[in-house]
Amino acid sequence: MIDSPDQNREATQRLNKFLALSLGISRRQADNLIEQGKVTINERVAPLGARFTDGDIIKCSGQPLTAQQFKTIAFHKPVGYVCSRRQQGDVPTIYELLPQSLHNLKPVGRLDKDSSGIILLTNDGDLAFRMTHPSFSKQKRYLVTLDNSLEPLHRQMISDFGVDLPDGKSRLILSRQIDGDESRWIVEMSEGRNRQIRRTFSALGYTVTKLHRTNFGDYSLGDIPEGKYVDVDISQGA
Repeated sequence: MIDSPDQNREATQRLNKFLALSLGISRRQADNLIEQGKVTINERVAPLGARFTDGDIIKCSGQPLTAQQFKTIAFHKPVGYVCSRRQQGDVPTIYELLPQSLHNLKPVGRLDKDSSGIILLTNDGDLAFRMTHPSFSKQKRYLVTLDNSLEPLHRQMISDFGVDLPDGKSRLILSRQIDGDESRWIVEMSEGRNRQIRRTFSALGYTVTKLHRTNFGDYSLGDIPEGKYVDVDISQGA
């Protein structure tokens, strides 16, 4: 336990929670920083499990940290933007559509340049961990359009047996968007491997011409306009 300059003050705030909020990381990652001796309270190296109180000076790798508030938004990503801070060639980033005040938020998972739909951005590392780690099995739903009608045998392979990809077998839950239309599908999955849907159909000879995510865990795109966002109450999801 770190003693504060005023011994009459009770250290009640958890250091790892403060680090997670200030740095946008998970509490597990915050504990790793503490264990590595990179965090100080009032210039003293903080032990794992440390607490602090208002007025204490907290630093990580010598840099002072200030308290922030958790913030999470649901953003309607348009086609043609990448989910990164750096522009890739001539391709703009989603941050060009967001106000500067939100540029500290990090994407939870990814949608590739040619995909659209809901994506969460947050400074809550624990939320990001719960939404993306495979152990939590967060269900995602997409509207997918193919260049050709999906053959019944291929549908059975995808849904029942899975399709072999270089990084493992891929199984998707498929249902038609419209009865009788074999080229437009609702795809549900709990995994999140890179471009998994596109690669699954490509392995069977199809090209995904449209991929639009409507749901991510308990969060739904709803009527958020393209390129816009809404604040999220994380107590309602995750």
